[in-house]
Amino acid sequence: MIIRIIGDGQYHVDSALVDSLNVIDNKIVEFVQNGDEQEYQANLAALIDTIKQHGQVVDDRELIESDIIVPPADMTLNEAREVFSGTGIFEG
Repeated sequence: MIIRIIGDGQYHVDSALVDSLNVIDNKIVEFVQNGDEQEYQANLAALIDTIKQHGQVVDDRELIESDIIVPPADMTLNEAREVFSGTGIFEG
């Protein structure tokens, strides 16, 4: 799976990691709905860190369509309300 982190490039992520990323994504949706900015920011940072730690960077010269697009770590809670709604950015 190819995941783009806006402002940070693309990462090839093993599909075995998707369930763990989805758990974090679901937490983010919950914290955004509850207006808990501190937990929202902490979990968005954890999502991005997990992708970076376990993913392999895709060379900038390769043109590959992203399966998932993750917003930047500095996205505000208000901006996140449009992105992290429903099932979030990962299905499931």
